[in-house]
Amino acid sequence: MAPLDDAKPVATPDEEGTAAPAAGRFLKAIYVYEVPVRVWHWINALAITVLSVTGYLIANPLPSMPGEASAHFLMGYIRFVHFAAAYIFAVGFIGRLYWAFAGNHHARQLFRFPFWDLHWWGELILEARWYLFLARKPKLYVGHNPLAQFAMFWVIAVGSVFMIVTGFALYSEGAGQGSWQDRLFGWVIPLFGQSMDVHTWHHMGMWAILLFVMVHVYAAVREDIMSRQSIISTMISGVRTFKDAEVPADEEHEAPAKRVKHAG
Repeated sequence: MAPLDDAKPVATPDEEGTAAPAAGRFLKAIYVYEVPVRVWHWINALAITVLSVTGYLIANPLPSMPGEASAHFLMGYIRFVHFAAAYIFAVGFIGRLYWAFAGNHHARQLFRFPFWDLHWWGELILEARWYLFLARKPKLYVGHNPLAQFAMFWVIAVGSVFMIVTGFALYSEGAGQGSWQDRLFGWVIPLFGQSMDVHTWHHMGMWAILLFVMVHVYAAVREDIMSRQSIISTMISGVRTFKDAEVPADEEHEAPAKRVKHAG
């Protein structure tokens, strides 16, 4: 089977029932996200959901349960689920960091921030104008567009490190002095001042990630509809599909040998 990134016209039935190329319309598909990236994405999304719900309940406990305390263990179960999801979140992040080195160049984009690239900043502004309905047409990208890369780096890459460090610092209080959590993360609490300060910043980090998730879901659905390229299905199949013949902006100056191809 030919590589999927070869541009081909979309065949549509004509009035007589035979297949005819639709004028001016092309279908181009490129294999972008490898299996480990896609698996991490959905597991991470589930972990964030569980952590957010249980974290909110830990910060805002439910009304007191009736009867003897020994008859129920509700907050204990909520805390256990929170801690279990936190370990999955942390281990998944370490695995994702490893795959940034082992995977293709799209896998590294989450951890890259081209601060000194003026061209990248210009395209970020263009993307911001597109999302604000100030530009008539967006550029197409095989990987993340610059605005998405900016948000993913600061909220997911940097934000995840912040939540893991502050979360394990709080966990070290229960694990006790001398535990590995205390030895690795115990310094965080005096750095912030006191335990309650770490709780507050950890809680604010949760809301920052939730705000990103809401914008991320909106942008993914919006781009699927308006930009004529696949977004949501790409994180399921790994293949980015373009519905026009325009060359993606992040491949205009890329050597053909570096393009990620997927053969069936």
